[in-house]
Amino acid sequence: MIDGLEFVQERTARVYEQLGRVVVGQEDVLRALMVTVYCQGHALLEGVPGTAKTLMVRALARAMRLEFSRIQFTPDLMPSDVVGTSIFDMQRSQFTLRKGPVFTDLLLGDEINRSPAKTQAALLEAMQERRCTIDGEPYSLSRNFTVFATQNPIEYEGTYPLPEAQLDRFMMKVVVTYPDPQAEERILELYNQGQEPHNVEDSAIEAVLSAEEIDRCRAVITGLTMKRELVTYIRELITATRQSDDILVGAGPRGGIHLLLAAKATAAFSGRDFVTPDDIQTMVPSVLRHRIVLQPEAEANGLTGDDVLRSITQRVAVPR
Repeated sequence: MIDGLEFVQERTARVYEQLGRVVVGQEDVLRALMVTVYCQGHALLEGVPGTAKTLMVRALARAMRLEFSRIQFTPDLMPSDVVGTSIFDMQRSQFTLRKGPVFTDLLLGDEINRSPAKTQAALLEAMQERRCTIDGEPYSLSRNFTVFATQNPIEYEGTYPLPEAQLDRFMMKVVVTYPDPQAEERILELYNQGQEPHNVEDSAIEAVLSAEEIDRCRAVITGLTMKRELVTYIRELITATRQSDDILVGAGPRGGIHLLLAAKATAAFSGRDFVTPDDIQTMVPSVLRHRIVLQPEAEANGLTGDDVLRSITQRVAVPR
């Protein structure tokens, strides 16, 4: 039986290989998606249309042998369209449950900020507790239930900002950028050859992980060693976001928990059974950028959340 870390690396490499059959480039984003699944978190994907956000999630579900569902969020979407509802069966004279899209493994919430707060809130219980309540009855969701929500960073007309409570439940906010020139040329060449990378169903992607193997990877990652001084380092980074003159609202305790878990996954992907300060610093932007609110003066000066977090990371003493 192969070593736990070797197992994680080998299985993760298999998934990357399958994803590479339809996704060109975007290695950092794919890595963040894998971290999210292994750590049983949720991720907010922010990027302009056409940057393969939906494609990556669909391909990931296929490679990891996970069930996939998609919700297109619109202004008229109702909470029952998300979680489901009870329907009266005339023939049986009883109510039956019509399950909503949340009863899946990987749920893609496309343009999540296009629905009002009431509908967005329908996901809160599901994201936090992996269960939902329909007509007063609780229903358990898959242990692999993971939300990948997308939003457009430049189009705000007809959108509703996500509530802070919901933002905090996303483990990461992943910025999906344009592909580099070489990757974009490769995409064009594939289409020029008559291939359609976006057609996941007809692609050669194979399911290379089982539910038991995903659980084993999670156990290995959770069991990694993190020295006490690194736990303190994470706490100091989180505290620094609350004390910065450039930040109006800093990160809460859940931000520290997610940073710890993401750092462990990063270490495991590198084949190490211990976490380093670099693992933590690598995940700071993705884990914390959506948990802070900048001061108006900082925004007026052209600062971004990533700028402020970078400054904090440079300022907080690194344990030796």
